[in-house]
Amino acid sequence: MHFAAGILIALFASQSGQKPEWCRDLPRPAYSRLQRVNVPDKWFEVYRIRPGLFAIYEPHQQEEIISYLIVGEKQALLFDTGMGISNIQGVVAGLTKLPVSVVNSHTHNDHVGDNWRFSDVYGMDTDFTRANTRGSREDAQAELAPGEICGALPPGFDSKAYSTKPFHITRWLHDGDKIDLGGRTLQVIGTPGHTRDSIALLDEKNGLLFTGDTFYAGPIYLYRPETDLDAYVASMQKLAAMAPRLTLLLPAHNVPVGDPAILSKVVTAMQQVRRGEVKPISKDGKHEYVFDGFSFLMR
Repeated sequence: MHFAAGILIALFASQSGQKPEWCRDLPRPAYSRLQRVNVPDKWFEVYRIRPGLFAIYEPHQQEEIISYLIVGEKQALLFDTGMGISNIQGVVAGLTKLPVSVVNSHTHNDHVGDNWRFSDVYGMDTDFTRANTRGSREDAQAELAPGEICGALPPGFDSKAYSTKPFHITRWLHDGDKIDLGGRTLQVIGTPGHTRDSIALLDEKNGLLFTGDTFYAGPIYLYRPETDLDAYVASMQKLAAMAPRLTLLLPAHNVPVGDPAILSKVVTAMQQVRRGEVKPISKDGKHEYVFDGFSFLMR
């Protein structure tokens, strides 16, 4: 299908009230097994994964972004702040009264949308991070294109003014740094590849690994100019080596729970792709290499 024809079909579907194809099968089955927490803001759905651990899901935008609130005894940490289409800070305030710091899995616009609302934001010490603290209108507006939204935008949302607002980093992070929340320690695991500033967070005591965009169930985006495939493979190998110590993966898109055993399968799949052993399918001018439970979207 030509791009222009796809846009026309998406516009027609939007104007006629039809749901975009990606959201017709929502909610995903995995959510029925999770404990939902009611929140007033209907843009978000919140799920309690474990005691002191909440997945904050945005099911009405195609990214299906998931941010995580991790609560310790003295402090809480918000891993990503989502799209910035509605106010994630208000949701977080209803879940914990502790002081909240923000850490981003990386600084693509769909993960830093509400960073500006928080006074304590940690970021990886890279030029890519510094560039993205300036915000972006173009990337944000692309998230509102025809077919990107499922259902209604929040009341009062100004789509024409929507942009990722600038934010300030209060603490620079490096691979191996530890963040003590009181009774819960998180270790920063550098996972460059998807972007230069990509990280995972390891809660070793509880066997939890927050994978950001390095792994999630769905098409893993590896086609942007900032992507480094060699670095991605090395990062996946690093995470796969941790799998025997893990009980749960917590990815940043689509579904908030995953089996650590899949990490080694991702490594093997990427090696097969790079050896030319897997035939891709064409998708929106890119190549998609499809496997059981995930795929790679590449140029």
